[in-house]
Amino acid sequence: MPTKLPEELFDPHHHFIDTDGNSFQSFLKSCAGSLLYTPEEYEKDVKDSLASVGVKLSGSVHVEAMPDDGAEESAWVQDLITSGRCTTVKAIVGSVDLASPNAATDMAKLKSSSPLVRGVRWILDCAGPFDDGKTATHVATKRHDGIDYLRGGREDGTIGGYDGSIVPAFEAGFAKLADHELSFDLQCAPSQLLKAAELFKKYPNIPVVIDHLGKPRMVLGEDDPNNKNTIPDAEEIRVWRAGMKAMAALPHVFVKISMLGYAIPGWIRTSEREAVMKGLVRETIELFGPQRCMVATNWWANAAMSDADGLSKVGPDAVCLCEKFVSFFDGYSNVDLQRLFSGTAKCFYRISSSGDLEKWP
Repeated sequence: MPTKLPEELFDPHHHFIDTDGNSFQSFLKSCAGSLLYTPEEYEKDVKDSLASVGVKLSGSVHVEAMPDDGAEESAWVQDLITSGRCTTVKAIVGSVDLASPNAATDMAKLKSSSPLVRGVRWILDCAGPFDDGKTATHVATKRHDGIDYLRGGREDGTIGGYDGSIVPAFEAGFAKLADHELSFDLQCAPSQLLKAAELFKKYPNIPVVIDHLGKPRMVLGEDDPNNKNTIPDAEEIRVWRAGMKAMAALPHVFVKISMLGYAIPGWIRTSEREAVMKGLVRETIELFGPQRCMVATNWWANAAMSDADGLSKVGPDAVCLCEKFVSFFDGYSNVDLQRLFSGTAKCFYRISSSGDLEKWP
């Protein structure tokens, strides 16, 4: 079976950021301070690095980074492309608060901001009010702090709690994605996956991709030299596995194999941690099949942040990540490897060989 690096990688998940230069990134700046990551840096870190070992980066997808206005961010990315600063982006996933009463209008504005807009992401990771990164709740949910759009609906029409139904306003906005021919990037905590699957089952005409392996969190504990644990947290894995099985039963749901260091911070430090990581990746591929799985770099800032989102100070560079994926995928055919490294992503985001927009199958 093939063991060499792929000839092509299509990267379906990365970010450009300029919090000092963009007024639409004020929320992000309030959370993280001054951040700058440019197309030139991405091409150096990913495109040029991969080219040095014979891997062609054939394109990429820019994914929203918590902008105040999704259309403004998308227009900025389009300007980077038009000016020649960015040569890789073939599709854009923009930001729309689907629970907003203006969701349909915002989708129309997003689509008009760039012909490359393919989908929407609204970060949903919520296990309670934000607690400075100590739980699975993402800082992005401070925009609706403590409200879980996937589990916060109540029978009396009010909102609150974490064991209810989909918040009606969010479902109404989600349903409108079909009217605008937009896919949805799902980023949520494992405990939300089952409710998300219930929602997606009702809308088989809206393609969905799960970001970052479904985000199992620190299954071996912290990245600490004194932490020798190699046995995954049974409850975290049980919840994640149940959710991912429910998602895999829906043929219009795909998954990105990315941000592995969130699941196991420092997974590249030891062969034992890497073996557990490989097991999670292989399980995901076996659930969904290579035709619904795509590798991604999640690149921004540096290797550690791209890989672990602040949970570790180490992470694989683009070449190392590609090499690790190849080792994880041993036994898969050349056809399946092509799907994992490029084909699935191009299919999901409707990228044709000519660069034209393709209709969803």
